[in-house]
Amino acid sequence: MLTKDHLHNCKNCKKRNNIFALLNDEELEHVDNNRYELTFNKGEIIFKQGSPLTHVACITEGLAKLYIEGLNKRNLILSFAKPVQMIGGPGMFVDYRHHFSVAAVEETTACLVDTKIIEELIEHNPVFACDLLKRTNQISIANFKKFINLTQKQMHGRIADAFIFLLDEIYGRNPFVITISRQDIADLTAMSKENVIRVIKVFRDQGLLRVDGNVIEILNKKELIRIGETG
Repeated sequence: MLTKDHLHNCKNCKKRNNIFALLNDEELEHVDNNRYELTFNKGEIIFKQGSPLTHVACITEGLAKLYIEGLNKRNLILSFAKPVQMIGGPGMFVDYRHHFSVAAVEETTACLVDTKIIEELIEHNPVFACDLLKRTNQISIANFKKFINLTQKQMHGRIADAFIFLLDEIYGRNPFVITISRQDIADLTAMSKENVIRVIKVFRDQGLLRVDGNVIEILNKKELIRIGETG
């Protein structure tokens, strides 16, 4: 992990989350004076589940996974964070603990901002507070949908959903070089790694996917969407 103190200025940064556009110059300077930049290597922990929640992270480069650490070392990936997403947690205003872990999937740079600064902005800037609440609610809605999919869809539907999600929400191109592991796909879909590999082979044999090492190409997106919808 490499510390990179103030390589950028919040006011002129092109990689800042647009929620900070709701701040005035004085508030933005306050954030800038109470943050620092870190670069995490692939696999490094950014936040650890159960640890004190002292900062929020604003991803500026790379990709990170948000996951719940379950029993018997089984994880459930909630989502992924890419530029320019902000990662906080439901522990703020509650117990000030992280209720999920965050780890770098690839080399990832983030700005860490003290939670006390975020709380001050919430208290004194109602527009900022409302926008932050809206974003939190959107995350909750996405998690509700995810839990329904995991509990009510069969393996093929879950894998189909996962690849459409990776294409549309994470990599944004087709074909794409997948930087997450097969185990990450398993943790994203609440399946075993062996079942993930088996379903991917079925999709490949059916002509829905092309898999060449870490290069994935969606060959029949319409059919994958149908499989995802029917479960």
